[in-house]
Amino acid sequence: MTTLFSEHYRFLAHYNRWMNLRLYDACEALSDEERKRERGAFFGSIHGTLNHLIVGDQIWLRRLAQCGLDNDIRMNSLNAKVLDLPAGSRLNTVVFDDWKALRAKREQLDAAIENWVAEMPDVFLQLTMRYGNSRGVERTHPVWQAMTHFFNHQTHHRGQVSTLLMQAGVDIGVTDLIALA
Repeated sequence: MTTLFSEHYRFLAHYNRWMNLRLYDACEALSDEERKRERGAFFGSIHGTLNHLIVGDQIWLRRLAQCGLDNDIRMNSLNAKVLDLPAGSRLNTVVFDDWKALRAKREQLDAAIENWVAEMPDVFLQLTMRYGNSRGVERTHPVWQAMTHFFNHQTHHRGQVSTLLMQAGVDIGVTDLIALA
């Protein structure tokens, strides 16, 4: 059963990379000004929302990597080059103002995520994770719940970006998970 559980996250990592590639390709149809236009989303613009995903991913990946280290599990894909979020970054920090740099970081993260879940031992999902959230509240829960949140968070905000793109006249096409299969 555990192997099936791990395969589930490998599938989600593959879908994550596939959808991010399609989303970024669709964003190429817009000018930099249009990507950065305030559109009333949680993080303002398409560009702001995509930056939020970079920040959120790195925060969660750092927590997950630390959980692994705390349990003598080192996952080489989650290294300092991948998890290079600047100190003091907040959930609304625009870490990449430049579109090409933002896209390159997304591609780097997605490759690392796929490699990480491929190398992740089955036992990792059964571990208990402990960390302080962005407000300093201590949290404890199973790793599999954090992994589910990690991928669900991406889907949530990609849905917002796909809506913003539609409103800007760009249709990214089918986004359903099952379309990947």
